[in-house]
Amino acid sequence: MGFSVSGSAAIIFAGMFIGFGILYGAVSDGYERVSDAQDARTNDALETENTAINVTSAEYTGTNDRLTVLVENTGATAVGLNATDFLIENEYVTDWQASATVAGHKDTWLWLPGEQLNITVRTSEVPARVTVVTGNGVARTAEVN
Repeated sequence: MGFSVSGSAAIIFAGMFIGFGILYGAVSDGYERVSDAQDARTNDALETENTAINVTSAEYTGTNDRLTVLVENTGATAVGLNATDFLIENEYVTDWQASATVAGHKDTWLWLPGEQLNITVRTSEVPARVTVVTGNGVARTAEVN
């Protein structure tokens, strides 16, 4: 009876040791994922807080059916044009990046702090307002002159 009790106890303790090792790995991995998600949320909130834009001008020229919108990046965060949306009368405009310039440069997709974005699109109807939305959700709406 001596070996069977000792052997059974050793098997049970070994099983418990392995079980706790697996449980610790799962708990540690879960905690790490939650911690990483909280850090990412904090970074996104900081980026949103540091993003600011200002629509300085929105003018429609009826003679050539052009709408020109000037938007300045007044924040401390660089904004990607491919993540920026442009709306006319709450209608999403899809091809506006093709004619957009940043600080006079047509070949850039990065809109740095202090630079001005120039959006020029053709539209046959006179819009009342335009909206520019950055990739992290900062939006500004302006009346069209």
